[in-house]
Amino acid sequence: MLRLTWVQPEDLIGHELRQAALDGREPSRIAQRWRAAGGPETPLRAGASSEPASRYLRTLADDLLDELADLPSRLAEQEPTDLAKIKACCPSWPAPASDPTPTAIPAADRYEAAWLGRAVGCLLGKPVEKLPLDGIRQLARATGNWPLTTYFTAKGVPKDLTRRHPWNRRSAATSLAENIDGMPEDDDLNYPLLNLLLLRHHGKGFTTTDVARLWLDELPAGRTFTAERIAYRNLLTGIEPPHTARHRNPFREWIGALIRADVHGWTNPGDPAAAAEQAHRDATLTHTANGVYAAMFTAAVIARAATATGPHDIHACLRTGLTVIPAASRLSRAIHHAVRLAKTHEDFDTVVDELHAVHSGTHHWVHAIPNTALIAAALTHADGDFTGSVCRAVSGGWDTDSNGATAGSVAALLAGSPAALPDRWTAPLKNRLATSVADFDGSGFDAPARLTHRLAHGRTHLEATRP
Repeated sequence: MLRLTWVQPEDLIGHELRQAALDGREPSRIAQRWRAAGGPETPLRAGASSEPASRYLRTLADDLLDELADLPSRLAEQEPTDLAKIKACCPSWPAPASDPTPTAIPAADRYEAAWLGRAVGCLLGKPVEKLPLDGIRQLARATGNWPLTTYFTAKGVPKDLTRRHPWNRRSAATSLAENIDGMPEDDDLNYPLLNLLLLRHHGKGFTTTDVARLWLDELPAGRTFTAERIAYRNLLTGIEPPHTARHRNPFREWIGALIRADVHGWTNPGDPAAAAEQAHRDATLTHTANGVYAAMFTAAVIARAATATGPHDIHACLRTGLTVIPAASRLSRAIHHAVRLAKTHEDFDTVVDELHAVHSGTHHWVHAIPNTALIAAALTHADGDFTGSVCRAVSGGWDTDSNGATAGSVAALLAGSPAALPDRWTAPLKNRLATSVADFDGSGFDAPARLTHRLAHGRTHLEATRP
C-alpha cells in the first residue's frame, strides 16, 4: 500500500494543531473535536501513519484544517510575512549596498569551498537524521567519535545499539564513512542547485511565480518533502503563490525555506538586504512568518560572510542576520538565546541540552526555530571554525543533515578556499555529486561554484548558459 508522506489530511491535522498553538492561535476546541471523533495522533517521525483514516475522518480533517487557518493570531502584528511589514519590524534593517566591484566578489574557489562545506555538513548528518539526541551520542561514543571529529561509522557499533537506534535507512548505504563514494543526492543540495537555475534563467529579479514554474519544470514531486510537497500539491490544484504556503500547510514554519537560502547570500556578497529580499521571494512559495525569517536570516549571514576576512568574523555575520528578521519574533528571541548559551558554556553538550529543554517539548524536530537557533549556537561556539561548526551542528540533533549543511556552507565560506578544508572531509566526496537537478548530476563542485561566481557578477542566462 502506498502511503504518500506529508499530504494525508489525517496526518496533517496534528501538525496544524501544534503549529496553531505556536503561532498564537487557540486550537483547543478544534483539537477536542478531532480527538472526540477518534482522530489519530500525528506520527512522531514518519511522514504518514501506517493505515489510512476512514472517509469520515479524512473529510473532517480537511474541514478542521480550514477552520484552524481562519483562527485569529495574537502574533500577527509582530510576525508578518509581507516584506514591507517585515522591514517595519526591523529597526536596524541594513542599507542597500552599492553595486559591488569585481574585486569585492569572492573568487570562484571560495564559492567552491562553500559548496563543499555544504556537502560535507549534509553528509555528516545524513546517517543520524531522525534519531533522538541520546541515540546520536551513543552511536558516536561507541566508536570513539565523541565529541564528533569525523564521519559516522558502523564499524565497532554493538548490534543491540543499532537495533535501538538504527541508522537512517535511506542514507546509511551512502553516508557512513565506509560507504561514502561521492556526494549522494539530497534535498539540501538539490534546492541550492535549483536556485542556480532560477537565477540563470531569470536573474536576481525573479518572482515567486518564477520559482513555482521552475519547480514544476525541473523538480520531481517525489523529491519534495513537508512544506515543499504541500506547496507543490497546491500548485497542481491551481492555487497561486503565495497562498500555496498557507493552504492546508502545517509545515510553513519548518526548515525547508532555510535550506534554499545559500545561493541568495552567495550571489549578493556584502549586501545582506538584497540577499534577504531575494530569499523572501523564494521562501514565500512554501513558508510564512518564522519559516521565511529563517531563510532571510541565513541569506543575510552568508552575504556578510562572503566578504568576511576569516572565521573570527562569524559573530558579526550572525549579528547581521538578526537585522533582517523582526526583533520581537520567536525566531529572533531563539537565536539570541542560543548565542548567549554558546558564549556562556564551554561544553557544547550543555548548550545543546539547554536548547532541547526549551524547544523539544513544543517544536517538531524539523521546525525552523530550534534548528536555526542550533546552527547559530554551533557557529558561535566554534568561533566559525569549519570542523567545529559542522560537528557541533550535527551533534545537536534535530534536522542533522540540514543543520550540518548550513553550518558547513557558512564556515567554509569563511575559511576561504577548498584547501582550507581538511582532506578527511572533502576527499571522500571525490569532487562528484549526485542530483536530480538537470545539468549537475555527476558534476564536480567546481561547476556550480563557477556558475555561482558568474551569477554574483549579475550574469544571467545570456552569459552563463552552462554550469
